[in-house]
Order: sequence, then C-alpha cells, then structure tokens
Amino acid sequence: MIMSKEDVRDMKDTKDKNKDLEIAAEKLRLEYTKDIINNEVIEYLEKRKEISQYILDYRKNVIEEFRDDEDKIIDYFDHERYIKEEAFKTIDRRLKELTQLKLSPYFGKVTFIEEGDDTNEQIYIGKFGVIPDSSIEPVVVDWRAPVSSLFYAGTLGKATYNSPEGLVNTDIVERRQFIIKKAELQGMFDSELDIKDEILQIVLSSNSSEKLKDIITTIQKEQDIIIRYPKGGVVAVNGVAGSGKTTIALHRVAYLIYNNRKALENKVLILGPNNIFMEYISSVLPSLGEVAVKQETFQDFAKDILEIKSEVMNFKDYVESIVREDKQLTKDIEYKNSREYIKFLDQHIGILNKDYFHIEDLYFRDEIIVEKSEIEEMFNIHYAYMPLFKRSKRIRRVLISKIKDKRDDYFRKIEKKYKELIDNLSEEEKNDEMNTIEYNRKLQIRELIRDVMSCKEQLHWLDNESLEEIYLKLNENNKLIIDDLAPMLYLKLKLYGVKYEGDIKHVVIDEAQDYSLIQMQVIKEITKCNSFTIVGDINQRLINNKNKPALDDLNEVFTEDLKYFNLNKSYRSTKQIIDYANGYLTEDKIVPFVRDGEEVEYKIFKEKSQLIKSLKDALENFKNKGYDTIAVICRDEGMVNSIKKPLKDEVLIKVIASEDDIYSGGAVLIPSYFAKGLEFDAAILVDNKQEKREDLVKYVMCTRALHELKEFNLI
Repeated sequence: MIMSKEDVRDMKDTKDKNKDLEIAAEKLRLEYTKDIINNEVIEYLEKRKEISQYILDYRKNVIEEFRDDEDKIIDYFDHERYIKEEAFKTIDRRLKELTQLKLSPYFGKVTFIEEGDDTNEQIYIGKFGVIPDSSIEPVVVDWRAPVSSLFYAGTLGKATYNSPEGLVNTDIVERRQFIIKKAELQGMFDSELDIKDEILQIVLSSNSSEKLKDIITTIQKEQDIIIRYPKGGVVAVNGVAGSGKTTIALHRVAYLIYNNRKALENKVLILGPNNIFMEYISSVLPSLGEVAVKQETFQDFAKDILEIKSEVMNFKDYVESIVREDKQLTKDIEYKNSREYIKFLDQHIGILNKDYFHIEDLYFRDEIIVEKSEIEEMFNIHYAYMPLFKRSKRIRRVLISKIKDKRDDYFRKIEKKYKELIDNLSEEEKNDEMNTIEYNRKLQIRELIRDVMSCKEQLHWLDNESLEEIYLKLNENNKLIIDDLAPMLYLKLKLYGVKYEGDIKHVVIDEAQDYSLIQMQVIKEITKCNSFTIVGDINQRLINNKNKPALDDLNEVFTEDLKYFNLNKSYRSTKQIIDYANGYLTEDKIVPFVRDGEEVEYKIFKEKSQLIKSLKDALENFKNKGYDTIAVICRDEGMVNSIKKPLKDEVLIKVIASEDDIYSGGAVLIPSYFAKGLEFDAAILVDNKQEKREDLVKYVMCTRALHELKEFNLI
C-alpha cells in the first residue's frame, strides 16, 4: 500500500499529539509525586520535632527525679535514650533522602506484564523509595529493589527479576528514562533498545567532579548484573580503566545493605589503595543513603592489627621506587608476593613449631610434677590445633595451674601440721609458744611462696620473641616495605592467632590487581568473612612481572562460590583517548564506548621553558572550554619537582605531594600513582620517555582523562 503525503503528514501529526499528551501526563505524574514527597517531608519533620521534644523532656525529668541515683541515670542513657535517639537518626536519615528526591523524584519508568496476568504494571524508579503511610503501593521504587532490575535489563520483551518469593517472569512493554532537574521535567526518552545510552552520552559528555558520583541513572546491563549478584561467595571483576568497577563495587555495597540491612549494616569493610583515593570515593555511599561502612587502606588495616614499632616505607616512597624501576626493590616485591615466599614462611613456621621450645620436666622441690612427655603431648596432641604461641600461653596456664595445685597441697599440709600442733597444746603452752609457732608457720609459708616463684621461673623456656623480632630476623633486618605487612599478618595468624576488632560480613577490595595471594588469604582469615567483592584491572598493576596476578587466581584462596566478571568496555574516555591508551598495551585492549572527541596531541620538547609555555597555553585553553577538573600528570615526583616552580609561576595550580592531600577540583599537578583511580575532564601527561612500548604506568596516566588528552615529553 502506497501512502500519500497527506497520510504521512497526518500520521506524523498524530504521533506528535500523542507525544505531547504523554509529556503532559508525565508532568502531571511528577507534580503528584512532588506533592506526596512534600507531605512526607512535613510528616517526618513533625515526627522529628515530637521525638526531639520527647528526648529533651524525658531526659530532664529523669535527671531531676534521680539526681542522686547515678545508676538510674546511667540506665536511662543506656536504654531509653538509645531507643529514642536511634528513632531520631532513622527519621533524620529519611528526611535527607526525601530532600534529595524533592529535586529529582525518579529517573526511570518500566511498564511490564507478569506471567499469568494480563494487566500492565507500572513502576517509577528513583534513588530512594517512597511509600505513603496511607498506601501499600510505592509511588517511587528504590533502584535497589529487586523489581527495579527490569529497568536495567537492556531490552524490551521477556525478562525476569528475583523477588523474595523467587523468580518472576515478565514481559517488558515500555521503558522510559527521564531527565528531571530542580523538580522540573526537562526531557524523556523511550527506546526498544537501551534507553540509558542516550542519557549516558549526555552524562559522559558533562564535566567531571572532584568526587566520584553515583551512577544509578546510567548503570549498564553488565554492571547491573554484578551489582545485584546474590550475597555470599566472591564476586571478582577484572575491568579496564573507565569500566566503572569501583562505582560498581560501591553500588553493590549499597544494594546488599539495602536488601540485607540487619545482616550487613555496620559490617562492611572497604579496602582501597591510598588515602587520596579513599577521599575521592567517600561521597558515593552517603549519596546513596549508606554511611555506616568502614573504609581504610590495607596498610592501615594491617598496622592496626600488627602494632609494630619498626618503620615501614611509606606509600609515596614505595611507588616512587617502583615507577623509577628500582631493580632491587622490584625483585624484593616480586619475591614477597610469590608462592615461593608463602612456602618459605610455611617452612619457617614448621621449624618453629618443631624446634622453638626446648621442653623440660617441671620440678617442684626436687619432685617432677609434670613430665616432659606430658608437656610434649599437650603441644603435639591436645592443643595442636592452636597457633604455636597461643598454644604455649595455654600450656603455661596449665603448668601454672599444676604448680598452684602442688602449692595448695603443701599449704594444706602446713596448715594441718600447725593446727594439730596447737590443738595438742595446753592453754599455758599456747601462751608461751604461740608466737614461735606462728612465726615458724609463716616462715614455712614464705619458703613455699619462694619455691612456687622458683618453680614458675623454670617456665622461662616458654617465653617467646615478638612477631616483629621473628620477622625482622627472617627479613635480615632490612627496612620493612608495604609487601612485608601481609607476611607479618600471615605469621601472626599462624603463630599467635588474630582476633579482629569488629564484625565484618562483607569485604570490598579495590585496585585488587596489586594484591598478592598472601594478602587475600590474610584478609579472609582475619575477618573470617565469606562474602567479598574484589575489583581491579590487571593492566593497571604496579609491577608487570612473571607472577600470575592474584586477581586471576583467586580460587587458590577462596573455595566458596567464586564468580568472575570481565569488563572490557570503557565509559570514561573518548574513543580517541582509548585508542591512544591502547598503544601502551600489548594485550587485553580496551573497547571504548562510542563517544568521539579531540585527537590526542603528542609533543616533544628539548627545552623546559618550551614545555612550561605549552603547559600554560594548554591549561588556559582547557579552562576556557569550561573544564572543571584538569590534571598535569607526571610519571614520578622527580618530574613534578622539576616543573612545579616554573609552572606555578605562570598558572594557578595545586600540587598533590602526599596521600594526605585532598583534591578539590581545578587544575592539579600530580604524580601518576596518586592519580590512579581518579578521573579528570582533561589531562596532560608529562614524561621523559618518548618511545612507544608497553608501559602500564603510561596506560594509567592516559586513562585518567574523560574528554581531552595531551602527552608532552621533555628529552
């Protein structure tokens, strides 16, 4: 059938009218949702006011009534205040969520039909859920709710979601994404494919921030699968730079806590590479409503447990030596991260278990009260399940108990002897001899105490060195490096036992490509955790050596359910930047999300003054383009120091010199290892190596840039 121009025009007009009607309907729905949220805010403000007044009044009454009864007041602060103030915290948290929702109540909508039903169901998805007190149906569904996974499914048609009752089969009819800013509908997109791609292009084309942000509006299907993977076991992700692996890990934490709040709240530990990175990611979880998560570096985690006095090479000096290719340090690191080193430690532990204590018979007044064979039996059979020095402490307690038993036997004999002596004396004899008798009794007791002390001194063979003393001998008294911390923890576990302060039910390890098997093992054993999210990029490891990365070999440590994911698509950088970064890799190339940008500019300079002028021009050009975050990234501190003063004389730029420095936007001069994990609108690499070869440090430097990249080499 051939349609006339009039028919085509009429169809277009009808389609436009329908679109206008849909936009009008969505605007009405937005107004309705805003009204409900505003009412919720008012109700929660009233609840907070009531509880605040209750706490103040009750506290005042308790203190006045029981002014002289300290126990009663303590009881109040331990119980009633706790209950009410926990309720206050819950209300306060909810108010913060509603305040965010007022500006953007939701970002997505899914229309679907459940299997066995013929009616359309419609849900609107936002950062947080909204269910009015008067209703059982949510006005907005939290993105972490199981049904919200339909929005991230990728296509229309058949899809399932995992409800508390089990898998639910559905048919997705419509998926729509909204752009809502300042509580106004600014745009909406429908698609039979992945509606988030259009939004993602908009988001990725915008400027970066000094903090990592949440990605709930742009989560891709492959990312959502990881985020929603069931709790328990190990989820391991090897993702290229810009694939969103850190953000995935943080959103997975928010998802798991939301769906397992009682089990996981205050019981999640995140281990990151350095303090700059930890500060950079610090706002993501709070923006998702989760604040009760412990975040620290592995170094801090280890040092808190080890409590060592010896100096450990700091992170900056450590990575400086690596990027400068210090061969001796690199060799040391490779060895201490190898399976051979674990074998060496196990052999030494075996020797200590066999030969450390020279067991002796235990004498008391020339009488053997515990034979050597009995003590050996305690060491090798009865308490063999315990770490060596924990075992020795237990055995010391057993032997001291035996000494006390023998002491008590002698004491009873002394008491009996003098009681019988006194009982056989007349009153006159008692008056004459009692002082002498009492003196002799006390003398024998003092002798008994001396003999007990002498007997205890025999147990000096049960004394042991500190962990630090033992490891320093193994390390030939060399200065400790970061890679010594995990072996020291390993020794502490095997020789002393470790009790971790805190209850951890889920552990996140970020930048896991730089972790060794021994690190993974001690984290698992110390936390006694069986639920992990482990993310990293093998191409970003500090040292490209012969050792197989632990991230590729986790089944050696984790015998639980282990699920591997590979992410090779980068959403951070433009196609031109990714293509350029791939030039520094020999394998596992990055697949860019199709977003075009400027070609990468490459320049060589023979004079520092020319380099500084070009840096100044480039920085001013980036600033004029409206870029908010700009980085001049040098391979190492030497290059940073070389250009720092002349560059600061020309432009306003902050220098990141230690991991305690905080990045707060604008232009920054930073070494490569502190830039790892961060992202910037534009970046300029400054190096003195012009050859194009495999270079994982240069790969890391390149992939920090979102929109524009330049490489300047001073030769």
